[in-house]
Amino acid sequence: MYKYILESAGSINWMAISALLTFVTIFVVSAAMAFRSTPAYLNKMSNLPLDDSILQTSETDFRHEEK
Repeated sequence: MYKYILESAGSINWMAISALLTFVTIFVVSAAMAFRSTPAYLNKMSNLPLDDSILQTSETDFRHEEK
């Protein structure tokens, strides 16, 4: 049945359909993970960019110029 619907739609680019299905799959999985996570975890992750107590490893560990 689906084959006939897709054939009647004209020339469909199968790469576009596969990209759309990939996007929808990733979106559904990420939405499910967001809804299943605990509120404490979401609160911690939402405050993470504003938290100054955590050292950033990119600035402290990887120095291009040693003095």
